[in-house]
Amino acid sequence: MNILDQIDEIANEQKEKQIQLGLEIHRNYERVKKLRVFAENTPEYLKELDREFEEETALNENEIIMMFVVVGLQLFRQHFLTKFTERVDDQTAAKNTPGHEKEHSARHQRYYNPTLTEIRESPVPFDANVGAKGALAGGGKMGHRVTALGHDPLLGLVIGTANIATSTLTNSRFESFHIRTRNKRDTFTQRALTSLVLQKTVEKLFYGGIEGKKIVGYSFFKELVHLHSDVNTKNSLPLPIISAIDSEWAAELAEYGFDFSNVITVAKQVMYARLINSFVAMYHYSFYDGSIPKDFYKVKTKKIICYSNVIASSINIAEVYFTQDYDLLDIGGIANTIFEVVTSVKFIRKVKRDFIFGTYDSALAAL
Repeated sequence: MNILDQIDEIANEQKEKQIQLGLEIHRNYERVKKLRVFAENTPEYLKELDREFEEETALNENEIIMMFVVVGLQLFRQHFLTKFTERVDDQTAAKNTPGHEKEHSARHQRYYNPTLTEIRESPVPFDANVGAKGALAGGGKMGHRVTALGHDPLLGLVIGTANIATSTLTNSRFESFHIRTRNKRDTFTQRALTSLVLQKTVEKLFYGGIEGKKIVGYSFFKELVHLHSDVNTKNSLPLPIISAIDSEWAAELAEYGFDFSNVITVAKQVMYARLINSFVAMYHYSFYDGSIPKDFYKVKTKKIICYSNVIASSINIAEVYFTQDYDLLDIGGIANTIFEVVTSVKFIRKVKRDFIFGTYDSALAAL
């Protein structure tokens, strides 16, 4: 190849490069034009994606019917399953409690070792107050309910059972006393050792043979019956463990409505409300046919639950306002509604954001 041929070849290569460069410039120019148009139309495009999302996740007729069925279920729950319990006096509560037997003080002088008959026939020893001489002080209006640990809904399962099994009373300062019968009434007599109260109970359970096991077993049963009897009385029971920390604080909390009966009711309201919501979510999902993305369908489920809960809670608040019947107040249900609103809004926003910006990014990448 002579030098002229080489020059021609180089010239042709340069020409081809110029053509390719021109094409590349043209393509970039066209893409820039498209990007400019896309950018100018972005607000409208985002609005269109927003409308598409709302249309895809809107509730259909059957889902609206389902929503109002859920409202009905929540209203039924409010009135018949989780209404605040009417408070009664101690005697009425005892009569209406399964397992409660007629009792009278019939204790003998056997330290830490009452018979099974004594335990069965006598009241629980931590209801005693005669001769307390300050041992039960500091309970305020709640009295011995916060100063005798046998009434603690949690600690009482151990200490109350031990008190019954040993005919003793342990106060909120963990001081123990022997309880005996005097003038046909349970009466404080001498100090007892709290360590021995627990030790003797353990000995009965593990080393006392069948009789010891019967005594501890029946004592535990009697403790459960007594707690169940007291929980819905006018003074109810204190919140667990707080009495052991500060009995006066436990009493003050109870005066403001923070007692065990109310806590149980509110917990039931939350639990039953969430149970209904969970059932509805599963039922609604059973109709999923894949025609829309799964996250979109979850948004529809969230809307059914959220809207129905808001309606039910609004009706409840209005009903309480007009009737002034605060026993109808669905505190747990309202708390659950707030939770559903917060979590649903967060979930829906995430799905919506992912859809809109995911679609937008895909369209932009395709230019």
